[in-house]
Amino acid sequence: MELLTSVIADTNFSAVDWGIVTIYLVLSVGIGVFANRYVGNLSDYIVAGRGMRTALGVATLTGTEMGLVTVMYSAQKGFTGGFAAFHIGLISGLLALFIGVTGFIVTRLRREEVLTIPEYYGRRYGKGVQIFGGIMLAFGGIFNMGMFLKAGSMFIVGITGMQNESALTVVMVVLLGLVLFYTVMGGMISVILTDYVQFVVLSFGLFLATGLAIYQLGWGHIFDVVIAEKGEVAFNPVAEGSSFGFDYVLWMAFLGLVNCALWPTAVARALAADSEATVKKQFMFSSITFAIRNIVPYFWGICAFVFVMGIPALKTAFIGGEDGATTLDSLYAMPVFLGQILPVGIIGLLTAAMIAAFMSTHDSYLLCWSSVLTNDVAKPLMGEKLTDKGAVLLTRIFVIAIGLLILFISFVYPLKADLWDFMAVTGGIYFIGAFALLAAGLYWKPASRFGAICALCAGSLNVLGLPAVQGMLLGVIGFDEARIEAFHSTFSSERVGLATVALAVMCMVIGSLLVPDKHPYHGKEDS
Repeated sequence: MELLTSVIADTNFSAVDWGIVTIYLVLSVGIGVFANRYVGNLSDYIVAGRGMRTALGVATLTGTEMGLVTVMYSAQKGFTGGFAAFHIGLISGLLALFIGVTGFIVTRLRREEVLTIPEYYGRRYGKGVQIFGGIMLAFGGIFNMGMFLKAGSMFIVGITGMQNESALTVVMVVLLGLVLFYTVMGGMISVILTDYVQFVVLSFGLFLATGLAIYQLGWGHIFDVVIAEKGEVAFNPVAEGSSFGFDYVLWMAFLGLVNCALWPTAVARALAADSEATVKKQFMFSSITFAIRNIVPYFWGICAFVFVMGIPALKTAFIGGEDGATTLDSLYAMPVFLGQILPVGIIGLLTAAMIAAFMSTHDSYLLCWSSVLTNDVAKPLMGEKLTDKGAVLLTRIFVIAIGLLILFISFVYPLKADLWDFMAVTGGIYFIGAFALLAAGLYWKPASRFGAICALCAGSLNVLGLPAVQGMLLGVIGFDEARIEAFHSTFSSERVGLATVALAVMCMVIGSLLVPDKHPYHGKEDS
C-alpha cells in the first residue's frame, strides 16, 4: 500500500471533481426510483417490454459493453502488449458487423420470443437442459463478473489519489450498494435509461481524454518510446516473441463472435428489440463502437506505458528496478496516468463517465444472471407456484445475492493473469457449450438433448485454462512452481479454449447422432 500511495499522490483530482462525481451519482439513484414506476411484470423487468428501437438499442448496447471493466482490461492489454493488442478490437468490430449483416443466431433467437438463452434450451432440448444450462450460464457469468468490482475500484483509487489503506474496500462496497439499489428498483428499464446517459457522457469523455493524452505526450514520442522499448512485438501480434501469437488471435476471433451472438448481456438487447430488422441494425451500427470500445482504452494503456517509462519512480513501480523491487499491478497504470495529465474539472467529468460505465455494466450483468436463475432454474422447478409478481421479487433477491457473491470473489480470488484473459476463460465456461447448443439447435435439426448435455459438460472444462486452477490441481500432485509455469506455457488459456471449443462441437454432433430425440423440435424459425 505504501508503494501505491507514493505513486498516486500527484493526482490532479480535486474537490471540484468530487462534486461532479457526486452530482452524477445522485442522478443515477434518481433514475432507479423513477424507473420503478414502470415495472409491471417479469417481461417489463427483464426485456423492457420488447419495445426498444434501433437508436436506443445501439446506445444501450454500447453502454453496457463499454463498461469500466472494459476500459481497465483493455488499457492493461495496451500497457503490456502495445499496438499489437489492437487486433482484438478490430476482430470484435468486424464480427459485430458480420452478425448485423447475417443475423447469425440473434435474429432466430428473437423470433423465438424467449426472455433468456436457457429458455430456448428448454424449448429445443427440454426442461432438464434448460435448468442445467441456466446453472452453467449463471456460474460462468458470476465467476466472470468476479473481478469487475475490484477493477472498477482500482480505477477510482488510482485516479482520485485515495490514500487510506481501506480505500479499495470502501469504494467496492459503496459502488456495489449504488448499483444494487437502482438495478433492484428498475430492472431493464433502469438499465436502458442509465446506459443511454452513460453512452452520451462516456463518448465525450473518451475522445476528450484521448486528445489530451496525445497533446501531453506527443504523437511521435508515443511511437518512438514503444518502438524503443518493445520492438516489433508491439505492432505484430504473431511476431516471434509476442505475448499473443497465432493461437491467441484465433481464440480472439472466436470470442469476437460469441461476444455478439452468445454473450447474454448483448443478446438481451436483441431480445428486447421491437423486431428482427432492428436487431440487425443494432449490431451493424454497433460494430464501430465494438471496435472503438477496445481500441481507445488500448491506446490509453499505451500512453500510460510511455508516461511511466519517462518517470523513473513510476518505471520502478510498474516495470521493476534492478534490485527486483515489488511492482504494482499494471491495472493501476492507466488511472494513475490519467490522474496526472488531466486538468481539474475534466478529470471529474471523466471519472463520472467511468463510474457511469461501471454502473451500466454491473446493472446489466446483475439483471442478466438473476433473470436466468429465476426464469430458467426456479421457474421450471416451481411451475405455476411462482407467480409473475413472485418472479420479479425473486429476481430482485438474486440481484442482491449475486452482488454479495462477486464482492466475496473480488476479495479472495488470486488473479494470476491479465484481467482480459481471466474473463475470456471464465466466460468460456458458459459460451463454449452455448455456441454448440445454439448453433446446432437453430441450424441443425438432428441436434438432440443428449448431445446438448454432452456439449455443456465439455464447455465447462474451459475452467482448466485458468492459471490459478492449473496451479491448484498441479500443486496437489506435487508440481513445483517452475513445472507449473512450464505447464501453463504449453497449455495456455487460448490453447485450452480452442481445444474445448472443438471438444464441445464434437460432443454435440456425436452425442446427437448416437442418441437422437424421438420427437425433433420444430421452432418458429421453421414457420
